[in-house]
Amino acid sequence: MMGAPENGRTAPGGLVVVGALTLPGVRRSVGHARRFLRDMLPPDHPGLDDVVTVVSELVCNAVTHTASGDGGRVTVTLLAGDDVHRLEVADDGAGGGRPRLRAETGAESGRGLRIVDALARGWGFRPDGPGTVVWAEFRSASPIFFGNSDRGLSQDSSTLMSTASEGGER
Repeated sequence: MMGAPENGRTAPGGLVVVGALTLPGVRRSVGHARRFLRDMLPPDHPGLDDVVTVVSELVCNAVTHTASGDGGRVTVTLLAGDDVHRLEVADDGAGGGRPRLRAETGAESGRGLRIVDALARGWGFRPDGPGTVVWAEFRSASPIFFGNSDRGLSQDSSTLMSTASEGGER
């Protein structure tokens, strides 16, 4: 699993880690990842909806297609630089498989990375031990922002992990 620096620390490439959240590899974690990003980004961020949509796709992919969904974990990290926000989603690995764009087939599934490709300024992945970190970058006109404690997550942060883990389907 990816080890994220603490909030405010500089990561490779001069980006600063705004926040990181590790969740269980279950379907309900997708909603918690969205809520985390809505808490971390300013409500007037011009790409907020795009970032939230992309985290939904990436966390869903991690839970569905990697060992994270077999009792593992998913880590969502938000980094920021002068004109960019970078979203990273780390999974527990998929037995050597790596993310790839699929040709459009009209199927009900298989479009997640096409959505990421359409919404992000750029995206890619890197191996992280047996796992993979998939990243997506978004333009940002706002300065580096270290969380928004006036939004929902701050009130529930102590129960977020246990809520994501409670019963229900995977």
